Parts: sequence; structure tokens; C-alpha cells
Amino acid sequence: MHRAFAVLCLAAVVIATVPAMGSDNKNVAAVEKVLHDQVEAWNRHDLDGFMAGYWNSPDLTFFSGAKVMKGWQATLDRYHKTYQSEGHEMGKLEFSGLNIQSLGKNAAFVRGEWHLTMPDGKTPHGVFTLIFRKMPQGWKIVHDHTSAAEAVPVERQ
Repeated sequence: MHRAFAVLCLAAVVIATVPAMGSDNKNVAAVEKVLHDQVEAWNRHDLDGFMAGYWNSPDLTFFSGAKVMKGWQATLDRYHKTYQSEGHEMGKLEFSGLNIQSLGKNAAFVRGEWHLTMPDGKTPHGVFTLIFRKMPQGWKIVHDHTSAAEAVPVERQ
């Protein structure tokens, strides 16, 4: 009797978990698509397209280095100043090492690495942590914490 009850409980857990796992896979795929679309937009030099992956809200947060940006417009302005103002270039963007974890049906946590290849041969890179939320408009980044690796000085011989 106890064994039958244990088997029944185990079956119930498996049955309850399968739909959730399928949902998690759909969420992970949707978040992955947002990131893919961002890379494509960046590499077309389309910052507005890149920013479509972010929550268009004054409550968006973006941490980089020791600076905290609050709001979609402030984040867009930062990207324009850093990558599209005179003397600056966007380069070619790649993401790697993506680790996307569903935090339920409406949130996800992403860790990864970013790499830029600049026309002058420089290769700035770093790591990022993103929090996504599922909005009526789709999956959007609500928090971005991006860090750049420190430049390593070239030794003179």
C-alpha cells in the first residue's frame, strides 16, 4: 500500500513537472531570440533595434562600471555617446557562454560574455547579467549589469 502511494506521488510530480519544463524551454528560447535579435541589430549599427530588447520604461536599470543608469532613454543616450558619437565605432558584437535560467513563467536570469571586434583590431570584452520579464510586448530586459574586462597593457620589448 505504501509503495503504491509512493509510486502515485512520484507519477504526480513527473506529470506536474513536464508542462513546466516545456514552458521553461519556450521561455529560454524566447529570451535567446531577443539576444540574437540584439546582436543582429547591433551589427547593422541599429541602436534603436538593439534597444528594442530593453523595457522601454524609466524604471529600467543599467549598471556598468561604477555608473548606474536609470531609464530606457538614459540607456539609449549612453549607447549613442559611447558607440555612435564622433570618433566612436560600434564594432561587431558577439555573445557567448550564455546561461539562461527561467525564474518562473514571467522572468528569466541570463549570464554571458560579450565580445566586440573593432575596425582597428581592438577586442573589448566582458561579462553581463540580465534580468528579463515577460511583458505584453514580449520578453524585455529590465535590468542589465555589464562589466568590461580591464585592458591589459602591451609589454614593450
